[in-house]
Amino acid sequence: MTISVLIVDDSAFFRRRLVEMLSESASLDVIGTAVNGQEAVEKTLMLKPDVITMDYEMPVMNGITAIKRIMAQRPTPILMFSSLTYEGARITLEALEAGAVDYLPKSFDEISTKYAELSEKLIERIREVAGAGIAARSPPLPFADSAQIPKLASRVTLNPPAAGGMKGGGRVDNRNINEIAVVVIATSTGGPVALQRILSQLPANFPIPLVLVQHMPAAFTPAFAERLNKLCDVDVREAENGDTLQKGLALLAPGGRQLMVGKDGKVKILPGDERMNYKPSADITFGSAANVFGSKVLAIVLTGMGADGCEGAKILKQKGALIWAQDEDTSVIYGMPMAVTKAELVDEVLSLDRVGQRLCELK
Repeated sequence: MTISVLIVDDSAFFRRRLVEMLSESASLDVIGTAVNGQEAVEKTLMLKPDVITMDYEMPVMNGITAIKRIMAQRPTPILMFSSLTYEGARITLEALEAGAVDYLPKSFDEISTKYAELSEKLIERIREVAGAGIAARSPPLPFADSAQIPKLASRVTLNPPAAGGMKGGGRVDNRNINEIAVVVIATSTGGPVALQRILSQLPANFPIPLVLVQHMPAAFTPAFAERLNKLCDVDVREAENGDTLQKGLALLAPGGRQLMVGKDGKVKILPGDERMNYKPSADITFGSAANVFGSKVLAIVLTGMGADGCEGAKILKQKGALIWAQDEDTSVIYGMPMAVTKAELVDEVLSLDRVGQRLCELK
């Protein structure tokens, strides 16, 4: 099936290059371009594209405003382009909250020096974003500036959860806080909004240390940690080597590197090995937590592409740890949670809103 794409950017050079890149794939069809946000809204309603690529800084109407209007009038999967700067990270996070599915760095230099590599990455990301689809073309959700959360349109059907939010045939494991030493949450696409929603439900005195593993570039994690810290009662900061796990504190793994939990209750930040697909990787953090805390780990796998976290979850399960996964309906991309669920590693399958509530029920 051909995926129709609308390209939105005020740069004629960038529009032309994107058209050239996408034209290399027989499965993609660029059905139009727009030079500003207002034109993007109009052409979305007229052309009904499957995917939109969106720039931020444009005349007449910027990308964030355009995303909000598109999501209100005709929700469509949107791939945001952003610069790898602190300001670019801040804007990208706003775009994701407004309803964009994912993002890619925008670099005019790399288009010339790494054309083939960027073309392959862009085509792959467009296909993935198209797969996310929009399950229901309805008014925005009443959360965080009424952000519309896209959901996967075509999914692998799993056995429905049993009553109480368990996987089929499972049983809710009601451990108390004394039996959990750390909560490790892993996520990718859709994660920034999901983490914000979960952490905003936790009280400032939440009694268990938290570690967050979000697939994100190094330039983005400082801004993301600051944003979460402002919006949530628990303290959130980007982890640094030697930080100690503390109650009421969520440590965000820095982008481009790996976070491991040490036996002394401190985290170790290691360089990102180029052989690893994900930096940070949930598998690495899960595995280290299993080795240190064994059964006293609660691992939560949220929305995201791929299967990062599944191998680490296997190690955790061997140690008797507790594992939750986000459900299919509330996942932007049902990849990571599907992997651990299909591997029968999950103790509970929960909707996004239910995750925060369940954490607060740990007494």
